[in-house]
Amino acid sequence: MTSLDKPTATNDPQPGQPSPPGAGDRPGQHAKAVTEAALFEAFGGVRGMVETVVPGLLFVTIYTINKDLHVSAIAALGVSLLLVLVRLARKDTVKHAFSGVFGVAFGVVFAMMTGNAKDFYLPGMLYTLGLGLAYVITALAGVPLIGLVLGPVFKENLSWRTRNPGRKKAYTKASYAWGLILLAKCAILFPLYWWADTTQLGWVLVALKIPPFLLAVYLTWIFLAKAPPPIDVFAEMEAEEAAEKAEKERRAAARQPES
Repeated sequence: MTSLDKPTATNDPQPGQPSPPGAGDRPGQHAKAVTEAALFEAFGGVRGMVETVVPGLLFVTIYTINKDLHVSAIAALGVSLLLVLVRLARKDTVKHAFSGVFGVAFGVVFAMMTGNAKDFYLPGMLYTLGLGLAYVITALAGVPLIGLVLGPVFKENLSWRTRNPGRKKAYTKASYAWGLILLAKCAILFPLYWWADTTQLGWVLVALKIPPFLLAVYLTWIFLAKAPPPIDVFAEMEAEEAAEKAEKERRAAARQPES
């Protein structure tokens, strides 16, 4: 991350002159912009959200029309594979698309084995439940999961645990937010799994795909934008290596006899 140092004296307004509009907000605005970019990278951005919604939307749409489990499942799996192929062709990051394929594949297997179309959604619901619990438990344990996910993205790795308490606090708050949002989503979906039919469950699940995710990302952005900047451990390691190299060169030069 770029430095957020204060402006030098040469850039300060002269006495009696007004400050440039928004000059005092530039460091904060920069921190928010960097945080926003990192979150988009970590969670796949708009395209990643679309890729998580399309397979389930296609499944419930087809099933609502013809009630054919096999056609609906094959169509959902097919579009997931197509999204991966598109990313591969464009040489884009495929981790989000691959995770979507695995999720859809598990859903297809469950539904085919039981013959119950609602089981197409069960693996994803169980994953959401487990993830929600993981966020809360790791936050309680002092190792918030969102910090483990975003640390490498911000090039800080685990430095926030011992060297940046303000950032650790922000990650803890964000993990609680993610956990509670996901558990609230489960509190809606699991009763529907038992009591509602497949189409009702499917449309509610599609409707709950993006809004809770956006809320969690927004709260994470708020917490991190107000937190201290991350410690770039990669830059520190590079600086240490450069200092060691310079010291070795200095010693080698000192050992050479004068001409």
